[in-house]
Amino acid sequence: MSKYLLQVTDLHAGYGRAEVLSGLNLRLAQGQVVSVIGPNGAGKSTTLNALMGVLPARGHIVFDGHDLADVSLEERVMLGLALVPEKRELFGTMPVEDNLVLGGYRAMRQRVPLWRHEIERVYTLFPRLKERRAQLAGTLSGGERQMLAVGRALMSRPKLLMLDEPSLGLAPLVVKEVFRTIESLRQAGVTILLIEQNARAALEVSEYAYVLETGAIVLEGPARQLAGDARVIDTYLGARKDG
Repeated sequence: MSKYLLQVTDLHAGYGRAEVLSGLNLRLAQGQVVSVIGPNGAGKSTTLNALMGVLPARGHIVFDGHDLADVSLEERVMLGLALVPEKRELFGTMPVEDNLVLGGYRAMRQRVPLWRHEIERVYTLFPRLKERRAQLAGTLSGGERQMLAVGRALMSRPKLLMLDEPSLGLAPLVVKEVFRTIESLRQAGVTILLIEQNARAALEVSEYAYVLETGAIVLEGPARQLAGDARVIDTYLGARKDG
C-alpha cells in the first residue's frame, strides 16, 4: 500500500479549451502540511478544483487508496476530501452555527456517533466563532469568515483539508492568526494541502512544498530547503540578506 495519502500523476485541467495544468505531479503523506506556491495565474486554484472534482481533469489521482477517475464531487467529499475555496462560499443569511452544522453533512451521512460534538472542537479552535454563534455569517469580518470556512470544513472530519489562498484579502494581523491556526491544525495531525501566494508564511508552516509556474511544477523539496533556495528567495521571498 502506498505511503502517500494523495498521489497526483500527469494531471491536466483547465477551462474549456484553455489548458491551465499541463502534467502536474504531486504527493502528500498522512499528517503532512504541503504547500503549493507560485504567481497569479500559475494554476494553483485550478489544482484544488481539479482534485475536488469541480473541474474535469485528465491524469491519475489516487486518494487514500481510491482512484478518483469518474468519482463525483459528492463522493470525494464522502471519501474525506474537504476544500476551503478562495471565496469561502459561506451561507451568508444563516447563523454561524447553522453553517457549521451543514459542514457536518459527511459525518451525519456516515452516522458518526455524536458528530455534532465536533462543533465544540471548532469553537475551541476558534473562540470568536462561539461568541458569534447566532450571528449571520454575512455580517462577519473577513478574518472571521475565514475561520468559519475552515471550521465548516473541519466539521466533516476530513482526511485531507485543502486551503485555497486562506490569507487572501486579510489584514496582516489576521493573516498571522490564520497561519497560527494552520500550525495548530498541523500539530493536531490534520493533513493539509495549502495553496498560498504568501510564500514566506506558507513555507514556515509546511514540511514539503512545490513551486508551480505556468501549470507545471518547476521546483519541489522540503519547505526549509526551498526557503533557502536562491531562486525561491529572489522570486517569492524578496532579496536575500547578506550573511
